[in-house]
Formats: sequence, structure tokens, C-alpha cells
Amino acid sequence: MFWKRPPKTQTPAAGKYQHGNEELIELHRVVKTFHTAAGPFPALKNVDLRVGTSEFVAVIGKSGSGKSTLINMIAGIDRPTAGEVFVGDTAVHTLNEGQMAVWRGKHLGIVFQFFQLLPTLTIVENVMLPMDFCNVYKSGERYARALQLLDQMEMADHAHKLPSAISGGQQQRVAIARALANDPPILIADEPTGNLDSKTADAVFNLFEDLVKRGKTILMVTHDNDLAKRVTRAVQIVDGEIIEKQLADVFPTLTSEQLVTFTHRIDPEHYAPGAIILQRGAPVERLHVLLKGKVEIVVPQADGTEKVVATFTRGNFFGEIEMLRGGVSRATARAASDTPVEVLRLDRATFTEMMEQAPELKAHISRIVQERTAENAATQKGGAQ
Repeated sequence: MFWKRPPKTQTPAAGKYQHGNEELIELHRVVKTFHTAAGPFPALKNVDLRVGTSEFVAVIGKSGSGKSTLINMIAGIDRPTAGEVFVGDTAVHTLNEGQMAVWRGKHLGIVFQFFQLLPTLTIVENVMLPMDFCNVYKSGERYARALQLLDQMEMADHAHKLPSAISGGQQQRVAIARALANDPPILIADEPTGNLDSKTADAVFNLFEDLVKRGKTILMVTHDNDLAKRVTRAVQIVDGEIIEKQLADVFPTLTSEQLVTFTHRIDPEHYAPGAIILQRGAPVERLHVLLKGKVEIVVPQADGTEKVVATFTRGNFFGEIEMLRGGVSRATARAASDTPVEVLRLDRATFTEMMEQAPELKAHISRIVQERTAENAATQKGGAQ
């Protein structure tokens, strides 16, 4: 059966959306302050965030760190005190309540921790509800589409039951089907596995991974670090400020305050498969931390050929020898031919400051420099024979 699809949020050919944002989701210096009996409480502090199409991003952090507040900014459930929120061609922070409800229904699917299924409606009626509200599909198509979505979630046999008649894991599958009812490009999931046993949580997570493969973009708040390791990227929030999780994993001796400072100063960069990231003989002014893909380290041989002496994957970094000791690149770093690459780049000033503020980290990187220098010398000696 062919479905009449709702309008999609897609990247224009020029690479920018209507308001100038280059990524599907962008937050610019977002502040959220709640006024409490004890005084103002800053839940988010000048948060910047970019999420691309088909990314699966986990938002992690301690209770009260600002995770759900961040998600609510993107979903338009709450409004920023200051700053801008862009989702595709929409400036979310400018919408009034009526506009927000219509926009959210067409462009976002939301999965809650406690399912939020209406208890007096059957399973299939719950899934049809977003279609009825947004009038996206013809009335005669909605029931069949709801059954199709339930079938994808292995819940079609329960279509005419009430939510109280099925388990928590089954209710979450129904909630995901409901979130997909209007075929939105983005899913927002707030602790979607928090009330599920580990086996059921893993099954729900597998569903999310499959949806990402089919082109959906997912932002998921989670406290489960094991699940957070399986996503495209993890964003950590500490006291209302974002830390690049990969930076924290690579440099674990940095304090939260240092990580916040350096996160604001890192420069993300994307490379196509096979692209040169760092050319042998060129000055090195940045440390590269690999976020996604594979990077090959290549050195020339005496017979004029090239040899791949190392392959780096997520969490590895390169350029540290030249950043610490000076000089030009001793090898060429290029993206592998079968995958695009995303890196975080730290300029020399940031790298130097990081080394000064974290003696343990400097000692660790110094040891790595010694090991890699010895490996490079051995490789070059072998290539010359």
C-alpha cells in the first residue's frame, strides 16, 4: 500500500536551512532559568548543540543536570529563557502554542518513560491518535497504517486490547509505534528504557537502531551508560552545560570544569571517504580526536609505495607528537576509503592550555608520544631496508 507522506524536514541543496542552520537540529546559546522559591535556578547555561540527519545521540548526565530540559527545548515542550532553537526550517523558539502543537505533531515523535498511552483507548486507537490530530493521512488509511506500525513492533496481535492488558515492554513498543504514526524525521525519547528490564530495554534499543538505519534522527535521554556506548554520539550534561562525551572518554583526568571549557573550544570537522586529513610534511596546528569512521596512517616506502602503518577508530587521536614536540607531520592521515570520518579538532592554544592544567594528562600523552615515536622509527627503518 502507498501512503501519502507528510511534509518532510530535509536539508536543502545549498546545505543550509531557511534560518541558516546547517544541521537538522541546532541550539545556539540556549539558556533556561526556572524561578523557584529559593531563587533563580539555571537549568541550561549557554548550551550549543548540533545534531545531523540520521544521528543517534544519547543525552546523559546525573539527575537534575538538565537532560530533560534540553530535550524539552528541542521538542518545544518548554521555551528557552534566551537563545535560539532551530529544527530543520523551523525556528522553534518563535512559535506560539498553537503553531507549536501542529509543528510538533508533524515533525517529532516523542517516546516517554512512562509510555503515556490513553487507558480508555485500544492499542490501535492510541496509534491512530496523532494521525487524527494532525490530519496527515486520509481517514480511511489511518487504521491500516496503525496496524502496519504495530506489526513492525510485533504488536499487531494486541491491537484491540487496552494498555492495561499488556506488559510494560509491550506498552513501550506501542508508544514507539504511536511516535512514528505521522512518519516524523525526528524521535525524542526521554528515558525510554528506564522502566524496562534489561532484555526488554535491549530489544527497544534495537528498534531505535533499526529506525536510524532507515533515516530517522533520534535523541535519547538515558542514564544507562552501556546503552549510551552504542549510539552515534553521546552528549553529557553537567550542571546545565554540555560536555563532549568523547572528549571526556579520551581525556578522563580532566575535571568537569575543564571539560566544559574545552568543549566550547573544539572544532568538529567532517571528511569524505579517502580524504586527506593531515598531509605528511605539513605543519601540525591541531590535535585530532576521532569521533566516527576510520583513519589510516600512511608512510612512504623506499620503493616509492605507501604503507598503512596504523588504522585508528573512534576514541583514538593523532597529531600529538607534533603538537607536543613541534615540527611537521611525520605521516599522512586519511579517511579510510569505505567510510566518512568525523573528528574533533583542538587548536594549539587549547592543547597547550590543556597540558598545563592537567599534568597527569600531559604525562599520559607524553608516554604515548614516546611509544609512537619508537614505532615510527622502527617502521621507517624497516621501509628503508
